[in-house]
Amino acid sequence: MIFQKKQNTAKRVAIGSVIAGIVGYAAGILTAPRSGKQTRSDLKAAANKSVAEAEKTLKKLQAELDKLINQAKANGGKLSVKAKKELDELVVKAKDAKEKTREVLSAIHEGGADDKELDKAVKEANDSIQHLKQYLKKK
Repeated sequence: MIFQKKQNTAKRVAIGSVIAGIVGYAAGILTAPRSGKQTRSDLKAAANKSVAEAEKTLKKLQAELDKLINQAKANGGKLSVKAKKELDELVVKAKDAKEKTREVLSAIHEGGADDKELDKAVKEANDSIQHLKQYLKKK
């Protein structure tokens, strides 16, 4: 449990650092003595880099969720009725988290995603991954 809290805290710090870095970079560019065209170009490059990193993170989470969902389904036949019910609930939550990451990924492509949506999707996916991993280790 403590390891999971440390891991979640580390992920939050990492996400916060990325966001702070982007804000700091944008502030530096906006105050730098460059032409408007150069500043816009730099901002666009930074935004594209951030989008690419977000897409990479979401795709990685989707792949891991797929793998764990398939493992859970494969192990489902070996469980008692109570354990199967618990596993089914975790799989449903994992599928919901995977769908949320897909929606946020689509919104990123369309330019309509915000940081709160991204953070929420990443948190839900990471939580589902951790719960499935813990459950599969027990069984």
